[in-house]
Amino acid sequence: MSLLSSVMGQYDAPQKAKAAGIYPYFRPIESDQDTVVSIQGKRVLMFGSNSYLGLTNHPRLKEAAIKAIEKYGTGCAGSRFLNGTLDIHIELENRLAALVGKESALVYATGFSVNSGVVPCITGREDYLIFDEFDHASIIEGKRLSFSKQFKYRHNDMESLEKVLQRCEYDKVKVIVIDGVFSMEGDVAKLPEIVALSKKYNASIFVDEAHSLGVFGKTGAGVCEHFGATNDVDLIMGTFSKSLGTIGGFVAADETIINYLKHNSRTLIFSASITPASTACVIEALNVMTDEKWRMDALWNNTHRAKEAFVKAGFETGVSETPIIPLYVRDNEKTFLMTRMLMDEGVFVNPVVSPAVRSEDTLIRYSLMATHTFDQIDESVEKISKVARQLGIIE
Repeated sequence: MSLLSSVMGQYDAPQKAKAAGIYPYFRPIESDQDTVVSIQGKRVLMFGSNSYLGLTNHPRLKEAAIKAIEKYGTGCAGSRFLNGTLDIHIELENRLAALVGKESALVYATGFSVNSGVVPCITGREDYLIFDEFDHASIIEGKRLSFSKQFKYRHNDMESLEKVLQRCEYDKVKVIVIDGVFSMEGDVAKLPEIVALSKKYNASIFVDEAHSLGVFGKTGAGVCEHFGATNDVDLIMGTFSKSLGTIGGFVAADETIINYLKHNSRTLIFSASITPASTACVIEALNVMTDEKWRMDALWNNTHRAKEAFVKAGFETGVSETPIIPLYVRDNEKTFLMTRMLMDEGVFVNPVVSPAVRSEDTLIRYSLMATHTFDQIDESVEKISKVARQLGIIE
């Protein structure tokens, strides 16, 4: 065994969880990502998916993907910068820019590579990056690659943000980077207040719409549209792996910013392009989102039903106001055990433990799709409540 392998071998947390029978990760699914999935031949209710609009198995998306493969093949064999730009990439970028109200957009292979490639690219050594402490890991990864001065403020705390802004030089570039919807807690960024502070202190704003695209706004463009703040936000990013049914990501901004990113963002220049199939999927997902507006209404009806039921059952759901509902357990081992017991009951949920959250904030992440039925929601709440009572999480 090499020294490297020996050192890596000291990490044994997964082995301990497996030995205890509570390891909750890499559970193989044998069917499509629907409201019910098949795991080891068993029917399992899926409440751990980010497919908010329920489009991952939509026949129009599947047909679009097949046609794209027939025309363009399975991949581009290169980066967007060189040989990997297709005409449908340009078509998609134009559609996305129009959707979120910006001059231009740039499509990346994943949402993670958008944040990890854009965040370190937009400020220099004398500039400032400012982050909410609960920002997504992809933003934090981008921050690590930046040479800029960096400040963190307390989650959704505007007094804390203002104190940070007061420490920055007025005439230097300052970018406040936030999640529109925070992916674990399910709460929404205080964008109107952030806009007001950005104007007061001469700062720019970057909003990650990963969990708000297709969920918020009259057209599903996200929280910037929802709050009427599109023109006050400099950069808007989003992913295709949540509401839009496939994989990939984009950033939208004015043409000067996009031009700079095209020629300087390393995760774009040195990564292979998003596949033809995924590109066509997103284009068709945008069409479906326009044609089937009932999906967003259904998603919010499901959200209200589930949230009310969990609160009535005695669960602590924090400050969530979205289809992401955290069920606080506040104990790592109980969170793992609850996840396993729910799988035995036929309910798939995601455990969120430290270091993803503080150890005292561990939770079960329950998320909804537009295509869940009320019966499925009621069944899941009943089973989750049963297990939670057995573990002493609720009375």
